[in-house]
Amino acid sequence: MTGRSFAQSGTREVGFLHPGNVGADNQRLADFRTGLRTKGFIDGQNVAVVVRAASYDNAKLAQQAEELVNRKPAVLFTVGPLAVREVQRRTKTQAIVALDLESDPVAAGFVQSLARPGGNVTGLFFDYADFSGKWLELMGEILPGLRRAAAMWDPSSGTVQVDAAQAMAAKRGVTLDVIMVDQPSAFDSAFRTAVDKKAQAILVLTSPVFGTLPRQVADLALKYRLPMITMFPEFAEQGALITYGTDQRDLFRQSGEIVGKVLAGANIAELPVERPSSILLYVNMKTAAALGVKIPQVISLRADQVIE
Repeated sequence: MTGRSFAQSGTREVGFLHPGNVGADNQRLADFRTGLRTKGFIDGQNVAVVVRAASYDNAKLAQQAEELVNRKPAVLFTVGPLAVREVQRRTKTQAIVALDLESDPVAAGFVQSLARPGGNVTGLFFDYADFSGKWLELMGEILPGLRRAAAMWDPSSGTVQVDAAQAMAAKRGVTLDVIMVDQPSAFDSAFRTAVDKKAQAILVLTSPVFGTLPRQVADLALKYRLPMITMFPEFAEQGALITYGTDQRDLFRQSGEIVGKVLAGANIAELPVERPSSILLYVNMKTAAALGVKIPQVISLRADQVIE
């Protein structure tokens, strides 16, 4: 770029706000850039992605939201419901693309409708209220005698998932202990609490707090011998027993594509909210063997990936 700054060369900025940790080599960021590239935007050439990551500090997240809004980037990209809210309360005019797996965007007031958002927010949402209930159903198939389970829940993610899980647990006659976790430093104590409460299985509800650390969470599930189910295939790849949901890598790529559409001139108020492009079932048979759990054939045959 012959020594010129981004501002001098006219390159537009994309603000990238994440509540967790995002280093320069972070896979989520790489996937996001891949999505941008499919729309003709290359970070460092014709667009500059300005990353702010709050390291799970909510006060810092608010400060970073303020900073990014004040930079007036071409698009603001936010990860998780708390980040969406922090940015939206600061601007009603700047374009916001959200990746939020926990909120109902209409009920939360982010958009007027899925087909026509009508304001300054659109993005990728996954607010299927019954999904965590489906995890409990799957775990019940694997553990026919399941009577007590635990759910790791980040309060900042809202109540959609935890309410659905509790409703399904009541329907199935399962006692569900909800364990609040808002920091990675609390992971170990959360698993110990689940064991102390005699949980036979654990559900890890979606949250940026959990989603960025699949190896750490999966290792703890093995350490405490708790059959675990969650959303993202990476967790099964790293040692969780089973996952059913969408791939984070695809989510960030798809989000980059949506941001690219806005950069290319799409009207944010008329750009429909998108859903994840695929739902995947992964089963880790090595973990099943280590835990002494038998995976029913009906599940292994349905699986998109069986990890031997």
